[in-house]
Amino acid sequence: MEEHFFQCPYCWEEISMLLEPANQEQQYIEDCEVCCRPIQIQFVFDEELQSFSARSLEE
Repeated sequence: MEEHFFQCPYCWEEISMLLEPANQEQQYIEDCEVCCRPIQIQFVFDEELQSFSARSLEE
């Protein structure tokens, strides 16, 4: 597992989450640990983190 820090797209607080370093794209929804609003998480690993996005569901 790899810890990754990012800003919540709603409350702008810095939060962290543990990412599973699988060699594939992953996408899921997880609630912000500060404001509890749903965030769409999408990331790609290829031996290391290649891309990461955290978006509100309102986009």
